[in-house]
Amino acid sequence: MRKLKNSELDRLDVQGFKLADKTPMVIVLDNIRSLNNIGSVFRTADAFLLEKIYLCGITATPPHKDIHKTALGATESVVWEYSEDTVKLVDRLKLLDYRILAVEQADNATMLNEFKPRRSGKIALVFGNEVKGVSQAVVSACDGVLEIPQYGTKHSLNIAVSAGIVVWDLWSKLNLKPNDNQKSR
Repeated sequence: MRKLKNSELDRLDVQGFKLADKTPMVIVLDNIRSLNNIGSVFRTADAFLLEKIYLCGITATPPHKDIHKTALGATESVVWEYSEDTVKLVDRLKLLDYRILAVEQADNATMLNEFKPRRSGKIALVFGNEVKGVSQAVVSACDGVLEIPQYGTKHSLNIAVSAGIVVWDLWSKLNLKPNDNQKSR
């Protein structure tokens, strides 16, 4: 095996990303404190061609050097929007036919490994504050809750790690693959 060079990875450029068909999925960040977490979520959204990221409440917005440090340019490719009130945003996304799923530990949550996403339709994933999680008001406004199974002593995962796990899991279950004609140089 030989490690590939970046030039061999055949990635989209920013313009190609903007023109590409997107995965019918958005991320909602509910009061995220860490700018590094925000930047990491931008990279995940870029990696899987997500439609958009919504930054809510106290969640910082680009441009910011600490977001840029981990986003590595993904704030230029991924569309984002700020919304002060997460519940109002969830209500608006419902009107746009998104299925809203909080990623949280809650009674009656569906374990991620047992969740079967619909092959059609759009999904909005809500990730919450590093300490308090997704607010109860937002959880109550969602269509459902996904929980990442955990078996160790800790009660939660880092929000950026959680976003990567959940987006990858849903993307792979939907077996989404970009069209070969979307590559741009």
